[in-house]
Amino acid sequence: MNLVFALAAAILFGIGAYLVLQRDLVRLVLGVAVISQSAVLTLLAASLRLGAAPIYPLPEGTLSDPLSQAMALTAIVIGMAVTALLLVLVFRVAVAFRSDELEEVAGEEVSLDARLEETEGEAHEREEAAAR
Repeated sequence: MNLVFALAAAILFGIGAYLVLQRDLVRLVLGVAVISQSAVLTLLAASLRLGAAPIYPLPEGTLSDPLSQAMALTAIVIGMAVTALLLVLVFRVAVAFRSDELEEVAGEEVSLDARLEETEGEAHEREEAAAR
């Protein structure tokens, strides 16, 4: 059974890594979300041990470990918060640059930096001329 969980986590991680390497920003966010869920599955698979609930008075026999389940729940919450933040950032980039393709955004950013350097260079030259 652990082999099934390990294979599922590996497949999810592979899919997430493939999506992160894409040039589309939405696919990048989906890749991060899939990798996050792969980590949750790994946490749950690592603690896959049947036993009674550790509630006092403690029953006899093996007990299950609630720490890994608490860590998985925390990882789910943090993963969803990161996904929400990334989706808002992608939305803001798509509105500002009118594109969600990484190469188009990078090209627009380079041209914007070149225009900014040109205007700042002209302003700096005027300030130096006025100081003389």
